Amino acid sequence: MPKPQRGWLTHPFQIPREVRHWLSDKGSLTRRLRSRCISFRVRPMATGLSRPNQDELGVLNIRSGTRAYVREVHLICGERPVVFAHSVLPIPSLRGGWNGVTRLGSRPLGDALFNNPRISRMPLVYRCLRPGHPLFRGVQRHLPVDATRLWARRSLFCLKGHPLLVTEVFLPEIQSL
Repeated sequence: MPKPQRGWLTHPFQIPREVRHWLSDKGSLTRRLRSRCISFRVRPMATGLSRPNQDELGVLNIRSGTRAYVREVHLICGERPVVFAHSVLPIPSLRGGWNGVTRLGSRPLGDALFNNPRISRMPLVYRCLRPGHPLFRGVQRHLPVDATRLWARRSLFCLKGHPLLVTEVFLPEIQSL
């Protein structure tokens, strides 16, 4: 059982109305973006072994300093990035049914997550990210964002007892959809 996520909200009540409907939707974000965009694509930004962020360790039940497979992508609507997605997969999970994640390339992870009935999803949690948060810095590493805060949601997916943590950071452009 994952540990509580310090700093993450379990209810979307405090999220501003203009992004609340995006963050609280429990369906496939990929599917929803496809329905709203003339063209939708995934742009990989970084993939490979890395150390998870401090607030991801307890959720994944891994120790500090442990490396995991990390995938960072932009979800693009037309030509505009609207979401920064950050996925973390503990190394034992790579041997537990999630090994295809390392070969996704520019294919959306959402297609795999929502088309496999053996994958279960834990409840969504939400957070307002400020410039000092590692995910906010991750967004800015790949894309200059003129914002003092960004809203994010995350959930844990499990396949055969192996976790995959997916965090989606909603960029200001999402409000135009």
